[in-house]
Amino acid sequence: MRKIGVLTSGGDSPGMNAAIRAVVRKAIFHGLEVVGVRRGFAGLIAGDFMPMQLGSVADIIHRGGTVLRTARAPEFLARESQEKAVRNLRDQGIDALVVIGGDGSFRGASVLGSYGIHTVGVPGTIDNDIPCTDNSIGFDTAVNNVTDAINKVRDTATSHERVYVIEVMGRNSGHIALAAGLAGGAESILVPEVPYNLNEICERLERGVKRGKLHSIILVAEGAGSALEVGEALKKKTNMETRVTILGHLQRGGTPTAYDRMLASRLGAAAVDTLLEGCYGKMVGLESGKVKVTSFDEVFRQKKEFPEDLYKLATILAI
Repeated sequence: MRKIGVLTSGGDSPGMNAAIRAVVRKAIFHGLEVVGVRRGFAGLIAGDFMPMQLGSVADIIHRGGTVLRTARAPEFLARESQEKAVRNLRDQGIDALVVIGGDGSFRGASVLGSYGIHTVGVPGTIDNDIPCTDNSIGFDTAVNNVTDAINKVRDTATSHERVYVIEVMGRNSGHIALAAGLAGGAESILVPEVPYNLNEICERLERGVKRGKLHSIILVAEGAGSALEVGEALKKKTNMETRVTILGHLQRGGTPTAYDRMLASRLGAAAVDTLLEGCYGKMVGLESGKVKVTSFDEVFRQKKEFPEDLYKLATILAI
């Protein structure tokens, strides 16, 4: 193996740049050439390549987003586009490819594997919905962003004695809502993994008012429903003044936390090691503090476990 490629795909997540940096510098340390692919699989199809040197990744470890940029590429589902991407890789003399992204990105990498392209995946998604790794790159930063927003909203919620319903990202995963809700002291956390009852939430709000509580914060994971609809329903049932905040893409941006930078650096370097060891069609993750290499097929078969013990704890602490 003489030359490897690296791309970021799907939604951006804080720490992707740290992973790119680790891939590039670890590969160069081992005498490999590195080529960056701009705009993910869309760039792979278009042949949007750039040679990467040590200086190409200078001063990016602290930056959010991805210097290689990213894009959704539904056209990659077509066989013609797949074959074009493979031709472009071979024309560039790229022997292997590191794909940084989530489930969809790994499925794209697996498709390339069926054409004989050696691929390794690095989990990068704020949703933290990738199995076989404790955390994915960007999750910790997103949780900190949401927790910071909760702190700010709580100030105005207390001043006006209101109920605030805050909608957070995560697609069909409630991991961000749970972690930020527990850290931020939310009164109720609505996630797609656990059924919820609006009447019970209303009863909790009313109990809080009776004991002199000045405000309440309710987190709604986007996969569990619309914060606007939840807020309207709570207002009708309790007659309490209710406001809704949808955080949106604010959760993705900003400087990655130290944890995400360390995680990305370890996994980016581990991806290069995995390729050098002759392992392909794999994902590198981190479990119990140790790097773990898992086949894409095994990752696709599993579902990320939801920490119901933490959800129960958050409910208990919010009484």
